[in-house]
Amino acid sequence: MKTATVIDYIVQRIADEGVEHCFGVPGDYAFPVGDAVDRNPKIKWIGCSNELNAAYAADGYARARGAAMLSTTYAVGELSAINGVMGAKAERSLVYHIVGMPSYQNQRSRKTMHHTLGDGIFDRFIDISAQAACSHAVINPDNCMIEMERVIAEARRNSQPAYIVVPSDYAQASVTPTEVRPLTLTSNEASLKKAVAAIAGRIKNAKSVVVLPAFTLSRVGLQKEAREAIEALGCPFATTSMEKCIIDESHPQFAGMYSGALSTKGTREIVEGAELVIDLGGVSLNDETTMGFSTQLDPARFISIGLNDVRVGEQIFGNVRLADTLAALAKLKSGAPRYNRTPKDNPSINGKPSDKITMDALYPRYAKFIQSGDNVVLETGSSSFGVPPMTLPDDVQVQIQMLWGSIGWATGAAFGIALADPKRKTILITGEGSHQLTANEIGNMGRYSANPIILCLNNDGYMVERALEPNPDWSYNDLAKWRYADLPHALGCTDWFTARVETLGELDAALKAARESKSGAYIEVIGGRMDMPEGLAFGHTRLKELYGEAI
Repeated sequence: MKTATVIDYIVQRIADEGVEHCFGVPGDYAFPVGDAVDRNPKIKWIGCSNELNAAYAADGYARARGAAMLSTTYAVGELSAINGVMGAKAERSLVYHIVGMPSYQNQRSRKTMHHTLGDGIFDRFIDISAQAACSHAVINPDNCMIEMERVIAEARRNSQPAYIVVPSDYAQASVTPTEVRPLTLTSNEASLKKAVAAIAGRIKNAKSVVVLPAFTLSRVGLQKEAREAIEALGCPFATTSMEKCIIDESHPQFAGMYSGALSTKGTREIVEGAELVIDLGGVSLNDETTMGFSTQLDPARFISIGLNDVRVGEQIFGNVRLADTLAALAKLKSGAPRYNRTPKDNPSINGKPSDKITMDALYPRYAKFIQSGDNVVLETGSSSFGVPPMTLPDDVQVQIQMLWGSIGWATGAAFGIALADPKRKTILITGEGSHQLTANEIGNMGRYSANPIILCLNNDGYMVERALEPNPDWSYNDLAKWRYADLPHALGCTDWFTARVETLGELDAALKAARESKSGAYIEVIGGRMDMPEGLAFGHTRLKELYGEAI
């Protein structure tokens, strides 16, 4: 590869990181990127309906695969994608965002080119797109090999996007050969030893310990190591909605889902009553996961173990990698009594076949429908409050965007996840308001044989918006009345199973048919306009805590 063109080198180097697909939208400044992807036998071009959808798909792909590639053109393309890339940064998904820009020759000549402001200045958008990444580089033939190692290492270190910009003429020039080696990220041994000693001291003296494993563990593939550390400590662990199923919920040390005031009494007592709380990876106790900041947690009781550092009280231990800390924790033992859970059953399946669909009847059915080995993608909205309280089978992977919370994310992300992990069935559970933003990506799901099962709740508008304000009836919470079940066939997915269901009997039959379908499946579920899951209804009572007092 030392004699390759710049763009061939970039594409191959990203392929070396385990990426097999490139999501994007073509553009003339990015033609060299698309050409290089098409030339490379290890990576396949995945065309998306727009750049935002492509960014969402790349985010989902990175969650399932560990890294992803996104290609957009200069200015109009990269700026359209930036919301999706910024969400990946917030929620620790590693996306390599490659942008083709006008040629160096035209930049030097300050020519008036399309996709610019017409002022001959070409670097205006670099600072904007770089804000959505943890590292970035403008590539030329001389710095290509060195800069690629730097941005890859930093992206791996933080599990966040990297932004790589290359002028179109430089992209096609030959790489200047340079001696480089991929950087191996390791802990500083002295710092690690001090951090482990400080953690061990706190654990030894604590009468009760609980672990909160963070969503970041799944981003960097350390779920097994986290489970082994928890088992060695013998203490209970709890998860927020962002960590749903990060460790199997049948585990004897699983104490339940922690969601502030909506936690079960036992779970809340374990988490909030613990003398020591071990934050394993950087848990996000935001307004959504805490149900409107309804928690009672003392920060002084926390040990926070991040991707690259450890905090014990006022002590910070830097340059300590999470994998090394987990390995050390697996050798420790807690003096607290070993925890053994009392299993919790889901609410029973209720209702007659002729009954209309209610949320109380819907979500237990979804929980029963989900099987071991499924990927479940939950949209920000009612589904992100309805599914997490349900106990799900072992070996289910759940993806949810609770921190960034960009509506429409889940449809694009489900596409990326389905391609990244084709051995699993991907199930998208979304509401119609979110779905309308990105539903055009269904056509590409069929085009590339992603074959998900899509469960779309049609409840006459933006349910989550109606729930989060005093007056639910403002006109801006209404939607165009789509015929959702007709979408797959209209978008080219002619062999998909589709259904529109209004009763529980129709829903049960459709779920059975969807599971049996050899291709994709789409079910439009008709729900009540103000029928919402318990968590969302509770959020309606916490508006002051969520948004502050009216001035």
